[in-house]
Amino acid sequence: MLPQKASRRPLASGAGGGLALALLCGAQLTLVVDASIVNIALPSIQRGLGFSDAGLSWVVNAYTLAFGGLLLLGGRAGDLLGHRRVFSAGVGVFTVASLVGGLAVTPGWLLAARAMQGVGAALAGPGALALLATTFQDAERRSRALAVFSVVASAGMVAGLVLGGVLTAWASWRGVLFVNVPVGLAIVLLVPRAVRESARQEGRFDAGGALMCTVGSTLLVYGFIRAAERGWSGGLTVAAFCGAGVLLALFPVVEARARQPIVPLWLFADRDRVGAFLMRFLLTAAMSGMLFFLTLYVQGVLGYGPLETGFGFLPTTVALIAASRAVPWLLPRYGPRPIMAAGAVLCAVGMVWLTQVSRDSSYVGMILGPVLLFGAGTGLVAVAATFVAMASVPAGESGAASALLQSMQQIGGSLGVAVLVTVDHAGSSVVDGMRDAFTAGVGFTACMLLALVAFRVQGRSGAEGRRRSSQP
Repeated sequence: MLPQKASRRPLASGAGGGLALALLCGAQLTLVVDASIVNIALPSIQRGLGFSDAGLSWVVNAYTLAFGGLLLLGGRAGDLLGHRRVFSAGVGVFTVASLVGGLAVTPGWLLAARAMQGVGAALAGPGALALLATTFQDAERRSRALAVFSVVASAGMVAGLVLGGVLTAWASWRGVLFVNVPVGLAIVLLVPRAVRESARQEGRFDAGGALMCTVGSTLLVYGFIRAAERGWSGGLTVAAFCGAGVLLALFPVVEARARQPIVPLWLFADRDRVGAFLMRFLLTAAMSGMLFFLTLYVQGVLGYGPLETGFGFLPTTVALIAASRAVPWLLPRYGPRPIMAAGAVLCAVGMVWLTQVSRDSSYVGMILGPVLLFGAGTGLVAVAATFVAMASVPAGESGAASALLQSMQQIGGSLGVAVLVTVDHAGSSVVDGMRDAFTAGVGFTACMLLALVAFRVQGRSGAEGRRRSSQP
């Protein structure tokens, strides 16, 4: 079936384009922030609702599991039903779940709300990037819009720590959930006025592929979560990985026979795009692990409170934004590969620096430099990789490509924390374990450089890229 024809009305012009960009990036920021905003509030949540130590981690995991497991399904739903429609529905579910979670009086109530937030995020997340890619069709404006979106998506991980510290210190843990409500309502009300509906692909869902990718992705994320909590040799951990391995291995076989696969396999035939996916996967793995252990260090060793901890990560966001603003200017001159290489080197230097941390280290002497380097490196890699992954994707497949990119981020984040936590547990003391974990983090940044060499990511744009990517 051919896709429905889109309206010929000009896209993303004037103030309307600015409002569309603000709404889509605002939604993405809210979804990413929600994955980390509760971290600093966890002790307050435990005291307020009586969570056990084991159950408390699921305040974060319930969201991550639903978000990561359903992303591919959410992306394909947008391709078939219209990205604006699915995006608005997802933001609506996320907003209602945030309100319900903020009113929680029992652990089960809160965990159910967090899972529903993840469902809403999985529907809205792919649509935000897909709508941005189809709204800004001019190459230069699309490049700038993708740069803004990428920095928002990456900075959200750090911004969540800052905002979580502020809300926890000045209000209560319920504020980290209630803050989503006015933002979500504004987005749902304004998106129909600012963002045009995308052209829809005619057809039906690939039920078999949807089931396999959803269950397989969920088991994979759960396996990493379980490994971080209980180790890699536990029965449930091994079972989750085995189940994920079987389903994801059979997934391409099923998709190759499907008339309208939930993930078009030709997306993996492009060397540049696969390299970009891998770069985002490794970058998120390194960054998630770094933020996890630095949060523990500044609170447990340096003795910072929630507010101080949040603001301690603000330089990362500043450096990330500053570096990302240069990428649209650098891309036409140098291409994405040198930019990603420079970013990977900055991340590697920052991680190597952190391997020297000790109990006597100070924030200015040990933490500030690495977080600035990592922020700048993340800004360069994230924007360039997103550009390569999305620039040449036909509009009708933008949801699937967006979902794949975000799945790489979600799975990479879970893997990074799981690996570094495992290494940390082998340390003879708290600080020794953290040093070992940061040493393992260096491995992720080194793999980023190896990925650039292996895939020789160059990036294409314009008619040539669209022409090559449109071939199955």
